[in-house]
Amino acid sequence: MQIILDHSQIHQKITRLGHQILENCFQEKKIFIGGISGNGIFLAKKLSEVIKSNGDVEVKLFEITVNKDEPWSQEIKLSIPQADLKKGYIVLVDDVVNSGKTMQYALMKFLEQATKAIKTVALVDRQHRRFPIKTDYVGLGLSTTLKDRVEVELSDKQSKAYLV
Repeated sequence: MQIILDHSQIHQKITRLGHQILENCFQEKKIFIGGISGNGIFLAKKLSEVIKSNGDVEVKLFEITVNKDEPWSQEIKLSIPQADLKKGYIVLVDDVVNSGKTMQYALMKFLEQATKAIKTVALVDRQHRRFPIKTDYVGLGLSTTLKDRVEVELSDKQSKAYLV
């Protein structure tokens, strides 16, 4: 097990990602930040804190519940009414993007109605795509073998990302 990001590096990445999002949506009055259940929503909360404390855009945080192993097997659920997202500027957040499957299925939920823009964020992008997803904002791009796994532990006290 090899640590690829320690707590302070993860904090720096989140701060930088929050500023990048803010720079690119400064004209928006409101943005929607959706985190995929688990680490994605934790990361989305942290990003929304950075954005709120550094800009005057309204941030609406919500959680996306999706079965990560078989996303087609259960309905994808949002913690806010889907109609709220209509013509919205949406930021989709997850901790690690590997094949792109989880993010692709979550994205399909947003495409059921008109949106203004959809941007994607990942703390770690492994770049092993099987689905047509690109990450707009990346904390760390990492070339790994298919056998490698990236694990991320996020908390307020001790976060880390490591290669298994």
